[in-house]
Amino acid sequence: MIPSDTESRHLGIRIDRPAGEVYAYTSDPSHLPEWAAGLGRSIEEIDGRWIADSPMGRVVVAFAPRNDFGVLDHDVTLPSGETVHNPVRVIADGPGCEVVFTLRRRQGVSTEEFERDAAAVSADLATLKRLAEER
Repeated sequence: MIPSDTESRHLGIRIDRPAGEVYAYTSDPSHLPEWAAGLGRSIEEIDGRWIADSPMGRVVVAFAPRNDFGVLDHDVTLPSGETVHNPVRVIADGPGCEVVFTLRRRQGVSTEEFERDAAAVSADLATLKRLAEER
């Protein structure tokens, strides 16, 4: 059963680049530090796992396998051992696309912390838009 305090927020941004190009860029974990500062400033592949230095400490990032549907879901395993599932989609929209990140409020996260998380994701999406449209 899902706790009654569970909340999700869909955060999206329109990018004036083809969905395939945006997906190819965002699905490569080595690019994360360029556009997802909220997740980490650096990332490296160690023994087949992607390890990021995040504001929470070292985390393990595991992406869904590459696919034709624009699914960029990824699990982030926190230093505590808790794994957070992050649904993300790149959705074609004419000659451009929309990237949608579903932010889920974890149990015990205050309203203020959830708002800070939402602001960080929105900032990351704005950075992604800027980088993708400059390419």
